Amino acid sequence: MYLIGDVQGCDGALDRLLAAIDFSPSRDTVYLLGDLVNRGPDSLGVLRRLRTLEGSAHALLGNHDLHLLAVAHGVRTPHRNDTLADVLSAPDAADLLAWLRQRPLALRAGAWTLVHAGMLPQWTSAQTVALAAEVQSVLASPDHGVLLHNMYGNTPNHWSEDWRDLSRWRLVINALTRLRFCDAQGVMEFATKDGAAQAPAGYMPWFDVPQRASAGEPVAFGHWSTLGLLHRSDLLSLDTGCVWGGHLTAARLHHDPQVVDITQVPCPQAQRPGSGAFTPPL
Repeated sequence: MYLIGDVQGCDGALDRLLAAIDFSPSRDTVYLLGDLVNRGPDSLGVLRRLRTLEGSAHALLGNHDLHLLAVAHGVRTPHRNDTLADVLSAPDAADLLAWLRQRPLALRAGAWTLVHAGMLPQWTSAQTVALAAEVQSVLASPDHGVLLHNMYGNTPNHWSEDWRDLSRWRLVINALTRLRFCDAQGVMEFATKDGAAQAPAGYMPWFDVPQRASAGEPVAFGHWSTLGLLHRSDLLSLDTGCVWGGHLTAARLHHDPQVVDITQVPCPQAQRPGSGAFTPPL
């Protein structure tokens, strides 16, 4: 079983990485941690590849994937740095977008919980997957347009069982696809895109919150390219900045969560985080 970090439209790098791990659809299972599309040169190729591999390749939704759905639905206008036109104009666009809407926001894979960005400190792994399933059921339904029209915004920014419907779903989406920093009470901060050492005053990386409910339960995530590769006994970060000129990373998991085999392929791109040209769409 393999996990792969943020591809972001770099289908050539994904092809090389699958070859490097000798991936076989009949033998292996691979999980992609979200941000399948955007900023890279071939988002259409990524979606078509993964749809072909359905059953042996499982993909989470990331913030860029939700952005594609929102643009396609007329909720958002394309960002000047988007590379989504090939998907939106493809003859099979409707089928690909319908397939994308069916992807989960969190998964269990063996002992691991998989998310794109993070988990609030109050959530156990089981609660995280259950909350993600609530949102997924709406996104996959005929009423998905209501969710797409209302998923943007930074509030509510902390967890409460009292949140219902759109407020609850927006918070879950923000935590699972945008979270980097929060305070000890789980109040989320969305402005800072820097690495863990540059946490704003009063905040910390979500996984460093003392006594978080998911501590000790292995969690893997992407999203945070300035954090890069990080492996602890119960934590695995796999966004290594492929689209910014870094690497695309795969992690082979074993029964022991502390044993992880890493394979990387280089991704020659012109841009890196911090260049000033990139503003995340969600």
